[in-house]
Amino acid sequence: MTKRLIKALMTSAVLSVSATTAFAAECIAPANPGGGWDFTCRQIGKIMHDIGAVDKPVQVTNMAGGGGGLAFAHVVSERGSDADLIVAASSATSTRLAQNAYAGMTADQVRFVGAIGADPGVIVVAADSPYQSLTDLVDAIKAEPGKIAFAGGSAVGGFDHIKPLMVLQRAGITDVKAIKYIGVDGGADAITQTVGGFTQAMTGDMSEIVGFLKSGDVRAIAVLTEERVPGFEDIPTAKEQGLDVVAVNWRGLYVPKDISDDDFNMWAERLQKVADSAEWQEAMAANGLAPFTKVGGDFQSYVDGVVAEIRDLSKEIGVIQ
Repeated sequence: MTKRLIKALMTSAVLSVSATTAFAAECIAPANPGGGWDFTCRQIGKIMHDIGAVDKPVQVTNMAGGGGGLAFAHVVSERGSDADLIVAASSATSTRLAQNAYAGMTADQVRFVGAIGADPGVIVVAADSPYQSLTDLVDAIKAEPGKIAFAGGSAVGGFDHIKPLMVLQRAGITDVKAIKYIGVDGGADAITQTVGGFTQAMTGDMSEIVGFLKSGDVRAIAVLTEERVPGFEDIPTAKEQGLDVVAVNWRGLYVPKDISDDDFNMWAERLQKVADSAEWQEAMAANGLAPFTKVGGDFQSYVDGVVAEIRDLSKEIGVIQ
């Protein structure tokens, strides 16, 4: 995306929304209505107002373009000290920043406030697979790296591809290029590849596999969370199996870099109040999200670590130089 195009799109997006003092703040959803980023802005903003964390409604602005890059560029270049601005973010944001997909912009040009829910990463095999655990699968890959293939709903180098590579690196496998990955159009297609025997495992998100778990087509051999997911307590974490990997599609916010520490902490406190609310617990349950609460400096450190790890992995598999 060229700088001229970014500027033109930003101008168009901003002119399409008129700010008003009737709102306490603005939340930019870097996509069209519907989908994860729009959900994050609308649900978190609504709950902030409902529970009294803000005294006026939060305005939602949809600013689609560049896989989140348009909104990121707008914040960095036009709104760098706006304390009344929050922006929806997810694991896709950190992955694209790690892979230099935002026209040379970097994660340290904003401040990540927190994440308060996530779609857990999973590794799944067919119901009749000989691999009964993540350990079984990893051992098979160690024995014959070229024999095992993963299917996922993202392109090569995307987050679904990165997840098993993180696991395998923790297991001591250094040549991640040897690991086969087939990127298809969504999680359902990835499961079809695995159930049909074209791949030996599927890598994706919990929300993509629930129906297939209930039908008995697949078995989930690992969930990539800190703790087992409520409602799916029979699925062990990778950490339980000796592989310290947390890879989730988190839902959270960032703010402009140049706001004060007091304003940053104010947004962190507001987000924590949402995380602690009964309203947010209901929203997570209704939308298939698992608890994942990292707010303030703790979350910034987490994002920095994820960006660094994904950048290194992306270089190893040739996605970036």
